[in-house]
Amino acid sequence: MHPGDMSACEIAGAVARGDISAFECTQAALSRIDRLNGSINAFLHIDAEGAIASARSIDSRRARGESLGPLAGVPIAIKDVLCTRNVPTTCASKMLKDFRPPYDAFVVERLRTSDAVIVGKTNMDEFAMGGSNENSAFGPVRNPWDLSRAPGGSSGGSAACVAAGMSPIALGSDTGGSIRQPAGLCGITGLKPTYGRVSRRGLIAFASSLDQVGPMARSAADCALVLETIAGHDPGDSTSLKADVPPYSRLLEESLAGVRIGRVAAHFTEGLNPEVARAVDEAFAVFRAAGATIHDIEMPHARWGVPTYYLVAPCEASSNLARYDGVHFGHRTDTAQILASHAADRTQKNNIDSDQADSTLVEMYRKSRAEGFGSEVKRRIMLGTYALSAGYYDAYYLKALKVRRLIRQDYLNAFEKVDLIGGPVSATAAFPLGEKTGDPLSMYLVDLYTVTANLAGVGGISFPCGLSASGLPLGFQLQSPALAEPLLLRAADRFQRITDWHQRRPHLEGTLQQP
Repeated sequence: MHPGDMSACEIAGAVARGDISAFECTQAALSRIDRLNGSINAFLHIDAEGAIASARSIDSRRARGESLGPLAGVPIAIKDVLCTRNVPTTCASKMLKDFRPPYDAFVVERLRTSDAVIVGKTNMDEFAMGGSNENSAFGPVRNPWDLSRAPGGSSGGSAACVAAGMSPIALGSDTGGSIRQPAGLCGITGLKPTYGRVSRRGLIAFASSLDQVGPMARSAADCALVLETIAGHDPGDSTSLKADVPPYSRLLEESLAGVRIGRVAAHFTEGLNPEVARAVDEAFAVFRAAGATIHDIEMPHARWGVPTYYLVAPCEASSNLARYDGVHFGHRTDTAQILASHAADRTQKNNIDSDQADSTLVEMYRKSRAEGFGSEVKRRIMLGTYALSAGYYDAYYLKALKVRRLIRQDYLNAFEKVDLIGGPVSATAAFPLGEKTGDPLSMYLVDLYTVTANLAGVGGISFPCGLSASGLPLGFQLQSPALAEPLLLRAADRFQRITDWHQRRPHLEGTLQQP
């Protein structure tokens, strides 16, 4: 089997046995990236030199009889929101176009220790704000199943690179569905762990109470293998949970007999594409045949999830992104032009009074942020700043926090009756590029089925459950109580042992054209 067509589990096993070298696997990944990325634009930076050096080191250590990590030789892509030492980390923004962190994110450290081979940084919506990967300052990502369609966002580059076979594994981040939604639209598997299960140290913040790092892969088994590596307590992250990390990949065999899965009737309302509804119901039937029982449940406050999220997240973003001012962090405008514009007001040569100095500084801040941030980031900063301002804090932000608590209580009540909650990931298959960019509200509604898991801090996984009439993947989502990832992964893996939707691939060779 060609390395580019192998799963992460298969590669790790083959490298450990000596059936294939880490160098061969890395070369195969880099070759496919070179061939396909010009059309898909999944990668913003390809670290070929670093990847090959890592692979050769792994092969040398194996030849000497040294033990290798559990991901030895597995190529992996990193969403460009995670810091990588001395490698560009831009958040797909002009604001950070020249940023090369002096350190690795916690999860990147863990991957290096496990002997994974990092091949590059993937494209994304700027600062993880978007649902289509069209907000990147470096061009949109295109869905490998149809280059005219969006891959979803904000982890669209990670989803597209796995779907296209450019790497078997990618890391993404999920603030309101940014792992699960693009996984659904690109026909792969994406896991959002429980909030705090994976450290956020080195993850450039969007909304700190919502962000979570997770794996994106071809299968639940691959996700389980990666989660074993990246999960665990990190003293450097105050929100990191002090909980043991189970051997996820060795807990997939148990049957689903007696597992109770909730079905929310309100999910199957007007707006859900009939093809998606049919595929989701067929997925419930698969679980029923596997021994699970399906129960109708209610989530009465779920309909307020989108407005609640789009108050909480922008408020946190407006605070987190205040640091990018051209002085402390990020892009700085050409201050020489500003100084020149004030030269005529100087009363003496090389002397600026205090009012002029204040004006110059404010203008520098304003222009730096105007030039560095894209329109969607500016929109969310302004929305959050408005909601936090005097006179509006109680009416908007505080009220949103109260509704968030009600949403969390809905989950607690539901998980007293069922073990998992199932349903759609997205209301439609992948939509055409440009279809929603002129209507922010329409774009925000693509998060309808995913944002509540972030608001409640629970786990969620997305995996393919069918194809549309036009041949586009359709996704199914499971959500679990906090720290119930073993059950979440076991249920998704059982579905994938019965069905073959996760094995379907876009027809790439000979079809990709430069856009």
